[in-house]
Amino acid sequence: MAVNRNKVDLWKADVAKSVDFYNNWFMEFAPKAFRETRIKTTKQVEKAIQWTENLTNIRPETLQSHPSALPMLRMTTCPPIARDRLIGLAGVSPNLVKNMEVEHRVPPKMKQPELIKQLKMIGDIIEKMSDPDIFVWKERGDKGTEEEVHRASTIVADRLCGAVADPIIRNAQEQRQLAAMKAWLEARGYRELKQGEAKDFLSMPNGTFSFRFNVPITLDGGKQVNIPVDAVIMRKDAKKGDFPALFEAKSAGDFTNTNKRRKEEAIKIQQLRKTYGDKITFDLFLCGYFDSGYLGYEAAEGIDWVWEHRIDDLAQFGF
Repeated sequence: MAVNRNKVDLWKADVAKSVDFYNNWFMEFAPKAFRETRIKTTKQVEKAIQWTENLTNIRPETLQSHPSALPMLRMTTCPPIARDRLIGLAGVSPNLVKNMEVEHRVPPKMKQPELIKQLKMIGDIIEKMSDPDIFVWKERGDKGTEEEVHRASTIVADRLCGAVADPIIRNAQEQRQLAAMKAWLEARGYRELKQGEAKDFLSMPNGTFSFRFNVPITLDGGKQVNIPVDAVIMRKDAKKGDFPALFEAKSAGDFTNTNKRRKEEAIKIQQLRKTYGDKITFDLFLCGYFDSGYLGYEAAEGIDWVWEHRIDDLAQFGF
């Protein structure tokens, strides 16, 4: 039974209410989430600057010991250097930079002489291009005052957070959405699944739910992989062999990105049906900018949704 996907006459009003709901949350809570991340990042940047003697001596050994500092150091230059641009400017191995930034390590198989050589080349570029308006002590030939170092760290942290602002906001919003769903379910007698209580999503006890649960699917060729599902809920009255309800929490601060990414859910439901048959469901918990084009696309795939501003619609899914 459809809950919202067949009520086209309500879509326009729901979109407007959802946009207002998201914007109200953003104005109240997003700055707090961003600010908390900036404070944490500032402390990390201060450590990185300390390791490099306040950006006056970026030694290869320092980069080898603290590879995770590289993204921060890229933000100390004028202008800030993108990862690929650093690779080109320094003439170093892409694998080296990727390992440092993604894996937070240096390549384990890279020979030490070559590693030291390339790390020095990275350090030289960063020192040469360091922003004189931020690291004002470098022109003086000293290591700066405590106040100057803290101010510089805050500016670099702002640059870092600005580069990842969308994920910061998206993660905060997702946590809030799942918290709202948890509160709603627990108020109706559901409980969160204990760790190790079920071997897979099909063996969950009735009346339980779990967040960020891996659901296995079978791809073409027979390969089995896991897809993460934000919320998995086994109904209280589920019978043996019934599937739990699967929900994806989605939030968006503009219409453009949602329409770019709308195929993601369609691919998931197709993979789930191919693996488990047509009785399995995969629905959405929406907040923010999802227009009629997005909703129509998902509805055509048989995907239904609950608006966060009308969370009680979850009851219509049998909870």
